[in-house]
Formats: sequence, structure tokens, C-alpha cells
Amino acid sequence: MQRMKSLKSVWHLLKSSCEGAAKQLHTSPSTLRNYSKGPNSFGLLFDIDGVLVRGTTPIPAAKQCFRNLVDRNGKYKVPVVFVTNAGNCMRETKAEHLSHWLDVEVSPDQVVLSHSPLRMFEKFHKMCVLVSGQGPVEEVAHNLGFRDVVTIDMLREAYPLLDVVDHNRRPKGRIPPTKGLRPIDAVILFGEPIRWETNLQLIVDVLLTSGNPDNNWAPMQYPHIPVLACNMDILWMAEAKNPRFGHGMFLVALESLYKKVTGYELKYEALIGKPSVVTYNYAELLVRQQAERLGWTSPVKRLYAVGDNPMADIYGANLYNNYLQNSLRRRMQAKSGKGGGDSLGETVDCSPTASDGYGAKEDLPEGCSSILVCTGVYSRDQQDPVSEPTGTGNDQQVFHGHRDFRFNSSFMQPSFEVHDVKDAVELVFQQEGWPLE
Repeated sequence: MQRMKSLKSVWHLLKSSCEGAAKQLHTSPSTLRNYSKGPNSFGLLFDIDGVLVRGTTPIPAAKQCFRNLVDRNGKYKVPVVFVTNAGNCMRETKAEHLSHWLDVEVSPDQVVLSHSPLRMFEKFHKMCVLVSGQGPVEEVAHNLGFRDVVTIDMLREAYPLLDVVDHNRRPKGRIPPTKGLRPIDAVILFGEPIRWETNLQLIVDVLLTSGNPDNNWAPMQYPHIPVLACNMDILWMAEAKNPRFGHGMFLVALESLYKKVTGYELKYEALIGKPSVVTYNYAELLVRQQAERLGWTSPVKRLYAVGDNPMADIYGANLYNNYLQNSLRRRMQAKSGKGGGDSLGETVDCSPTASDGYGAKEDLPEGCSSILVCTGVYSRDQQDPVSEPTGTGNDQQVFHGHRDFRFNSSFMQPSFEVHDVKDAVELVFQQEGWPLE
């Protein structure tokens, strides 16, 4: 498929997605109320935690609504893709879990994990990479295309004197010799680890030694080797009454430690996962593939993204909607001979391949509506989370996004707000004029 081939260069957009977010045209996110209705013209993007499940417990409304999304034979009526910032497992495993939770068949091709777009980062696949996270991180990395993978545990074993915070894990008696590894070329952060102190220490060691942790620190060697991070969520919703720390909190700790030690900002080669625009581009490609399997012949014109996290799900969907609107505007300008709109105010990304790295622009949807549910991170009992930062010390309570994303409060305003995912699906079908059977 031509679009799949063109995705090989999409890592340029991922690399600068955080920079592109700062160059967005600051307009209020539009809804899809003004689009013409028609059959076979929309797709659904579902977050998982806080929308479909809490921890491992399905939300009752989820099973109910998915009964309406499949026919009597279990075939989906519309394209459905699950977009989550989780990344501690394989797509196949997450698809199995979803199938069990929702009582419908979910294919791995319907699942976008936070690290899924790394398949397109072929530049790094031949490098020796250090991976951080939990679960089968080595297997996940190999599945994504990385060939030479070093885990934190492998690094600890090779250099037994590096991890000494936990006295029980220090070498006993005679100090074992250093085994040594070939230099690490890049660091891949999949998700929050279990032992934060170990991962923070060893990652900083690798960054300050240019990938040779047996060497002395050299803080002045800057910039450091590439760092690619998946999942920027500060908070996420499990079974507890209040949100839990996510990988975004680990990134805050790593950034703070690196700057405290060196005086420099930690730099990212790429930030991947919601609210990154390219995560939604990748999800839209899967929606298009689902539509083809359903026998649809007309392009998918509208997307609806359902989520519970205003900063990740709603901000990301609205950021992507803005990207789609700008792309449509540039196409219209090009057809009318007025140029493609080179001003920074109209571009999403300034890298030369970002605008055409994803494939034919005429194939992109016209827009993406965001639907906020109240069964996860967000609840109606909370204070309004979308006020502008004031500089009074409460900014971090307002803006839970990543450091490298410029805050735009309008992107946290959902197109629609409903109680749960069942209400969200009913709303979409009503908007599209589809009957719920």
C-alpha cells in the first residue's frame, strides 16, 4: 500500500511533534456539526483506561455499547480502533484483553499502543538501544523492529556497581567483574518502570557517558545521545478513586534530575503517544484499513475520539483536528492557486517531510471530534480544568501536558461531553443519522 510505504518517513513528524504543537493555529476546536451526513463516512477511536475499563474491571456501559457496534455475526458496523497510551505489552495481548472485556472480537490491527508508531523509526532499528519500562520490553522492542536491544536488567548485570540505592541489591562479598556492553546509541522509554530509582540512575549514567556507563560522567558533552519517549500521561485512571501516576511523571523526574546534574535541558528525539499528532495519523491509517475490510468504497470523512483524559485524549484529538483543518485549508489554497500557506500560523510542523510524510493529503479525514466521558480521569465534580495558566504557582495543576508542548486551553475543550462510552456511541450515531439496533 502506497500510504504504508510513505509512513516510513513519518518519524520526522514524530520527532518534531512537540515543536509542531507550539506552532498550531490557535483556534477553538471545531465540532463536526456542519459536515454533511452520509453513509460509510466515519470512524471511531476509543481510549481504553477510564473509558472501557478501570484497571482490569470493564465499565458496564462498555459492553452495552459494543453490542451496538457489531452485527449479529460479530462484524463491526463501522471502523473501530483502540488508541491507548499503555505500552507494557504486545498489541496481540491487548487485543486479547479487549476481546475478553468487551465480549467482541478485537484484532491486533485495531490496537494502537503508545509505542506502535516506532515501527516507522527505521533509522534507529539498527542501533544499540537501551529500553526502559516494564513487562516484555525486550520482546516489544524486537517486535517493533529494533535489532540490538539492551534492557535495564541487562545493564545492571553488566555493570554491577551502578545500582546501589537498594542495599539488598548491592554486590555481596567480592565485587563481580564488569562484563561490558557495546556502546548504547539511543534510549527508548516505553513506559513507567517498577524501580524508578534504578532506571533513573542508569539512564542518567548512559546519557552522561555517551552510552558507555563504565566511563566517567562528562556533563559537558551535550547534546546527549537520542532519547525517544512513549506515553506522556502524567495521570491515568485505575480502580482507585483518584488518578495514579503515569509515565509522564517518570519523565518529569528524569528531566529534573538531568537538569539538576548538568544544568541542561533533557532533549527528546521524539515524543510519541497521545496527544502527539502522528499517533492519530497512525490510528487513522488503521481506521482506513478497517473501512477497506468492511467493503467501504468512499473515504472516511469524520473521526470521533472518545476519551477520559482532557490533556491526553481531548487535547490530542483537538490538536489532530486542527492539523486536519490546516491540511484541508492548504489543499484548497493549492487548488485555487493561492499557494500552500507557508506562514507558521497555518502550519502544524516545520520539518520539510512532515507535510507529505504521511501519504496523500486528499485521503485525510475532514475533521476529528473529541468526546469526553466522565468515568475516568475527568469527572463533572472537578473544577474546570481548562483555564489559562496564570503564573501564580498553580500552572502545573492546570496544565498536565508535557514540558515541550505549548499550552492552548481551547484544545482541552471537548466537542461533546457525555457520561460514559455508551452515551458517546449513541451521540455519534445520532450525529451521523445511523440507527442503533
